Amino acid sequence: MLALLLAGGLSMAFTLLLTPLFANLFRKMNLGQFIRADTPTTHVMKRGTPSMGGVVFVAASVFGYFVAHWLGGGLPSASAVLVIFMMCGLGFIGFIDDLLKVSRQNSLGLAGWYKILGAVVVAVAFALIGINYRDSHGRSPVSTAISFIRDLPFDFILSFGTIAGTIAIIIWIVFITVSASNAVNLADGLDGLAAGASIFAIGSYVIIGFWQFQQSCFNASVAIENQFKCYDVSQPFELATIATAIVGALIGFLWWNTSPAQIIMGDTGSFALGGALAALAILSRTEMLLILIGGLFVVITVQVIIQRIYFKATKGKRIWKASPLHHHFEIVGWLEITIVVRFWIISGLFVAAGVGLFYLEWLSSTSS
Repeated sequence: MLALLLAGGLSMAFTLLLTPLFANLFRKMNLGQFIRADTPTTHVMKRGTPSMGGVVFVAASVFGYFVAHWLGGGLPSASAVLVIFMMCGLGFIGFIDDLLKVSRQNSLGLAGWYKILGAVVVAVAFALIGINYRDSHGRSPVSTAISFIRDLPFDFILSFGTIAGTIAIIIWIVFITVSASNAVNLADGLDGLAAGASIFAIGSYVIIGFWQFQQSCFNASVAIENQFKCYDVSQPFELATIATAIVGALIGFLWWNTSPAQIIMGDTGSFALGGALAALAILSRTEMLLILIGGLFVVITVQVIIQRIYFKATKGKRIWKASPLHHHFEIVGWLEITIVVRFWIISGLFVAAGVGLFYLEWLSSTSS
C-alpha cells in the first residue's frame, strides 16, 4: 500500500513542480507546436506552445514507480515494467513524430505506416516477453486467451497449437496496441482533453488492479466461499501501482496543460498513454472491457472512420463539419473549455460503467 501512495504522490509532485521548467526548456529549443491550416481558427493562438510534453509525465511515471519501490523497500515487478516498456516504446515513436514536425515546421511528421510499424515492433516484443516470463506462482503476465472481465474460454494456444496460437495472440495484442494508441492520439486536440480523459481511464485500473489483488487466487486472505471467482492475474497490485503513478503524473501535468495550455503533450504523450492503456488492459485480462473504459476514445475514433468513409464515398461531402468530433463542436460555436469538460464527463460515465460492470461480474459469479 505504501508503494501505491508513494508512486502517485511522487509522480504528481514531479510534474506539478517540473513541468514549467520543461516548458521553458522546450521553448528555448524552439520545440513549439505547429498548427495546421485546416484546424479551427481558434487554434492559431496556440502556435509555438511547447510540445512534446508527454516526455514530462512519462518520466514522472517511471520516476514515481521506481522511487516508490526504493523507498518502500520492495522490488519492481515484471508486469509493471512491461507497462513501462509499452508506454516508453510508443512514446518514443510519438517523440520522433513530434521532433520531425517541429524541425520541419509543418504537420508532416513520421509517415503513418512508420508509426504503425513502430507500434507493431513494440507490441510484438511486449507480447513475446509477457507470454514467456513466469512469476513466482508460475503465471505469465500475458494470457494466451482473449479476455473480457477475465479470461474467456477461447484460448489461442489450445485452439491453434503452440506456433500458430502464439502468432495469433501476438496479432491480437498488436491490434489492441495500435488501436489504443491511435484512439488516444485522435482525442488529443484540445487543451487538457486527452490528459483528463486518460486520468479517468487509467485510473480505473487502479481500482481494478487493487480489487484483483484483494481477490487474487494466490491471496491467502480470500474467503473460501470466494475461491471459485478469484482472479488469476500476475501481480495485480503492481499494475495498480504503475497505474497510480501514471495518474499522479497526469494530474500534475494537467495543472499546466489545461486551457490555455502552457505545454502540449504532443504525439509523445498521446501514443504513450495509448500504450499504457493497452498494456494495462492486456495484463489485467480486461482487454474487451477497454472498449467501455476507453469509451470516449472509441467514440472519437469511430466518428473519424465514418467521416472518412462517407467523405470518400460521396466525393467530398461530410456528415459532421469536422473530425475528430471535438473540432466539429468548435466549429459550431462551443467554447473549448466547454467541449473539454463535457467530454471529461462522458469519459467519466464510460469509465464508471466499465468499473461497475467489472464489479457486477464478481458479485454475480456463482460456483455453479
